Amino acid sequence: MEPEGAPGPPPSPRRRRRRLRLRTLLVLLAIVPTAAMATQVTVTAQRLLEQSEHLRADVAAGERIGLPLYELLTELQAERVATAGAWAGLSVSDQSLLTRRGATDRAAEAFRQATAAHAAGSEQAERRLQEILKGLDELPAHRERADARIGGPDSTVAFYTGVISQTIRFYQDAFGHTEDTGLTQESQVVVTLFSASEMLAQEDTAIALAGPSRELSAARFAEFVNAVGAHRHLFDRWIVPYLPPEDSGRYAALAGSPAWQAKTRIEDQVLTDHRLDSHRVRLPADVTRWQVAHGTWSAEVDALNRSRIQGLLARADAKAEDLETGVLWLVSLSGGALVLVVLVVAATTRSVLRRLRLLHDRTVTVAEQTLPDVVDRLQQGRPVDEELLPAVRGERDEVGRISDAFARVVAVSVEGHRQLAAERHGFGMFAAGIASRTGNLVSRQLTLTEDLQDAFGSDEALLAQLMRADQLTVGMRRQIENLLILAGGEIQDPHTEPMRVADLLREAAAEVEDFRRIDRQALDEVAVEARVVSQVSHLLAELLDNATRFSPPRSRVVIRAERVADGLSVEVEDRGPRVSAERYAEMNARLHSAPPYAVLAENAHRLGLFVVGHLADQLEATVTLRRSVFGGTSAVVVLPGRLLVESGADAARGTGVTPPAPAVPAPSPAPDPETEPQPTGAAVLRMVPERPVPAASTLLRRPPQGAAARPPLPERVPQTHMAEQLRTGTPVPVDGPDTATPEEVADAWAAYEDGTRKAEEELRQDQR
Repeated sequence: MEPEGAPGPPPSPRRRRRRLRLRTLLVLLAIVPTAAMATQVTVTAQRLLEQSEHLRADVAAGERIGLPLYELLTELQAERVATAGAWAGLSVSDQSLLTRRGATDRAAEAFRQATAAHAAGSEQAERRLQEILKGLDELPAHRERADARIGGPDSTVAFYTGVISQTIRFYQDAFGHTEDTGLTQESQVVVTLFSASEMLAQEDTAIALAGPSRELSAARFAEFVNAVGAHRHLFDRWIVPYLPPEDSGRYAALAGSPAWQAKTRIEDQVLTDHRLDSHRVRLPADVTRWQVAHGTWSAEVDALNRSRIQGLLARADAKAEDLETGVLWLVSLSGGALVLVVLVVAATTRSVLRRLRLLHDRTVTVAEQTLPDVVDRLQQGRPVDEELLPAVRGERDEVGRISDAFARVVAVSVEGHRQLAAERHGFGMFAAGIASRTGNLVSRQLTLTEDLQDAFGSDEALLAQLMRADQLTVGMRRQIENLLILAGGEIQDPHTEPMRVADLLREAAAEVEDFRRIDRQALDEVAVEARVVSQVSHLLAELLDNATRFSPPRSRVVIRAERVADGLSVEVEDRGPRVSAERYAEMNARLHSAPPYAVLAENAHRLGLFVVGHLADQLEATVTLRRSVFGGTSAVVVLPGRLLVESGADAARGTGVTPPAPAVPAPSPAPDPETEPQPTGAAVLRMVPERPVPAASTLLRRPPQGAAARPPLPERVPQTHMAEQLRTGTPVPVDGPDTATPEEVADAWAAYEDGTRKAEEELRQDQR
């Protein structure tokens, strides 16, 4: 039995969107900003602490590495001047040169120990230290070349200059990564001051390379000129404006000292009074006083550099301490603010939840009690008490607006249900009227067909066509009755007396087009009340029609009825395809719920289960679909006991009263198929009844028409429905040739056997 109009499978749980409760949303509303604020405070505090740690590390690196490196810087500059002077022929003794080299070696050793014990702090500074250490490793080789006068002084001076440039870049890398703008600017001032000092040291080296002859190469003279312009620009533009007050005063004293004035005067004379002779530049005689002035102002420049280094380290240490203090204040104030925010949000959330809880309770009451009751009243056509519905109060706060909006929704919903109920009632009346008028026409057509069958029963071909038309008309009437049932109407029942279950099963089977495949088994002799005969027959006919249509064409469909504790059980079993347990659950659910017109419209061509459900509700019967042991579907209908009455035989056995004898002669014994000759060919068609089963028009109910001429349902007497040939066993002579087809012969023979079996069963029952 195939499900009719079964809905699709339920949506997968993975597709269902999980909606958070409003309480959870409000809690999240409180937690998310608090957590975000706490996270921001934590991140800010962590960043400040990391910055403080970096500054502490920079200070430690400056104290452990920066100061020894500055000592190395000054010693390298002094050794470079001494080496240049010795190469140029100045009065530089070997002992003085060795003393300079020893001082450089001691500074280099102190620097190596500092770098071995502590890291530089950053990757760039560490890489710069490795370059400096590499240059220090190459220093002995360059000293040997200078002593042996291998190459020229330019390469030796360039080596010293390269190592010194690496030391200056180290300071730039070590203090250039700080996030504090002030410290970055101050570190740039220190690096610029070291660069200006290097320019002065390069001027001193160039004058030393001039030697006693006071002559320089054009390239060396150009370097001297660049150094003069560079250190003056650096001091005036990038150093003096950014010095702190104490160091600014120190520089002012330096710039006003006689030694610094002498240096400036000598530089000006070199720039203006030099002479160019065959690609060499001869310096003026005043250049000989350079060394005297240099010994004085170089010490002041060195003191300024050291002061700036100490100031930078002190500033970085103070900044780190300020950052740590700021973190402490940030954590304290933020913690207090977080506690305050939590308290305010908690109080607000609690108030909102309380009001929403009250609104929820009122809404649930309306949704679960008030509104369903109103809808039921509207569907039943009863008046509605408007005072039970929520009213619009015109409140202005948010919760009040939600309450008013819900009241408007309820009002619109009630009005919509009122209109739908009116339209459904009107459409039901319209459909019921159309179905009733059409049913009358079909009943008249059935009456006409029956009259034609009676009039032309001798013409077998015409009779077969009339029976076919009769069967199709019965199916048409059943569909019209389906429409009437679904529209809320009632089937007019012409039966005035109870009907035996065996006759009821035969009547239901006769309404099915493929009735020859149905096997009927009435295991108990019981009758059904006359007022529900049509409804029960229609219900069983729908189940039988569904079973025959959705099972193999040559398979049998069995319908059996027997008494059970709760009443009468009727089971329809087919050999159709297997159906899953989920589909059975869907079909059983459809049997116990009245669908809206929208569902009926979508399943207009498959309304059998809907009709069965309606009829089962009217009869207060239960219908259950399940899997059959043969692999098909078994439909079990349980009719309540109040719809049953005892038949004549059962009543006689139960009460001891003998039922009245029928007012017809006793039937003659049925022929014995083993002793009587079996007819063949056309003789079979003469021996079987004119209609193998009672005509559908005589078995199906219809409104009585012309009661005086034709009773609506004649009283059934055993064997009176059989043909004369079956009652007497006398074959009818065959006139004319046999024109029956093999299919007709097979159908006639099956009808003959079926009629014989029924006659024997009825005889045995009557003889008890």
